[in-house]
Amino acid sequence: MRFGLSCALALPLKDSFNVDFARLAMHASRCLAAGCSSVTVFGTTGEGASVSLAEREQILKALSHGDIEIGRQVLGGVAAASVGDAVAQAQVAIDAGCRGLLLAPPFYYKGVTDDGFYGWFSRVFEKIGSRGGDVILYHIPSVTAATLSIRLIGRLKRAFPEIVKGVKDSGSDWSYTERLLEAHGELLILIGNERHLFAGIRLGAQGAISGLANVCPEILLKVIETGIDDARIVEFTGEVLRFPFTPAVKSLLAYLDKDPLWAAVRPPLVALSESEAAALSSAYRRIIS
Repeated sequence: MRFGLSCALALPLKDSFNVDFARLAMHASRCLAAGCSSVTVFGTTGEGASVSLAEREQILKALSHGDIEIGRQVLGGVAAASVGDAVAQAQVAIDAGCRGLLLAPPFYYKGVTDDGFYGWFSRVFEKIGSRGGDVILYHIPSVTAATLSIRLIGRLKRAFPEIVKGVKDSGSDWSYTERLLEAHGELLILIGNERHLFAGIRLGAQGAISGLANVCPEILLKVIETGIDDARIVEFTGEVLRFPFTPAVKSLLAYLDKDPLWAAVRPPLVALSESEAAALSSAYRRIIS
């Protein structure tokens, strides 16, 4: 059974960069109605590193009040430098009953060895145990400057088989993805780089956690469900990646919903300029709509 498509949910904001909880719940419901099997909150597209613990609690409460099944349809992102902060973020998701966690490696120290990462993950896992549901390791070196090596993933899955259930691969190295699928195909290997979605599914990936699912879930879902390629995905992803990804996705939501508030991002991110937003919406019309 495939994991399916999880939308890496964008974070709607209102006055003074406060979270718009009602709009978030409505958008999550819309993504699920479009066929997404789940939504992932507090990820990279969701500006998770800028979301406080109190806001995380409020967001998950808003989703539950929106008739979303937290235990089946919501993954909680965790991104922290310290073990204590990672556990605190995980605990919010656990208390809300999330189906699992998307756990990034610590991002502050550079040049960390596999042994160092193994020690960090081990301490997090020892503190949360199996209460966190399925834990998906998050490989996104462009953000964390940390590579989850094939060997490290193997050590973690052997030491914590009841906890480590998958890997989200948001790297841009197709050779890494191939090696990941070959070595750890029994795990849920989820594609984060949409340009690699078709090739990943063809080699056994179980689905995707995708930022572009905010704006074109049906196209992505069809590739996952049928294994049939759609050239629009690679072309459109290339257009989006001409700009910083999270502001680009939110600019597209502002265009599609005719709601300029969607374009707002929290500092230190910066919204796209008018000319950038116009170029991106033009690419959407040309390629997708």
